[in-house]
Amino acid sequence: MAYERGSGGQLRTPHRIGILAAGWTGVIHVALWLGVVEPSPGPMSPLGISFLMAGITFFTGAYLVRANIRRRIVYLLGIPFTAGQILLWYVLNFDGIADMLSSAGAVGASDKIAQVILIATLTYLLSRD
Repeated sequence: MAYERGSGGQLRTPHRIGILAAGWTGVIHVALWLGVVEPSPGPMSPLGISFLMAGITFFTGAYLVRANIRRRIVYLLGIPFTAGQILLWYVLNFDGIADMLSSAGAVGASDKIAQVILIATLTYLLSRD
């Protein structure tokens, strides 16, 4: 077999929460790449390509969990990847906590809330699956 499926394979509520959170942040990243929700940096700019790649990565992770393909590895890789997304967003966009709280915007805030939920869910699943 080209890939390894985990045992159990059933989707429980935490799996569904993680899939929804990853899907939401994936949609936001692709929308940012397209310039739908905010002015795009340009689809072929380095930042634009990073939005597209992040969106694809979140969708791929959600698919792998849904398909029960190497879930533990997805959890292990998903936690630092998602934490890195939050850190980069903060470093590239704000001069401090007060600046972030006053100017995050609805799209950025909903994306980061989804990512925090995703990290918490992946951490829980890693300890349980």
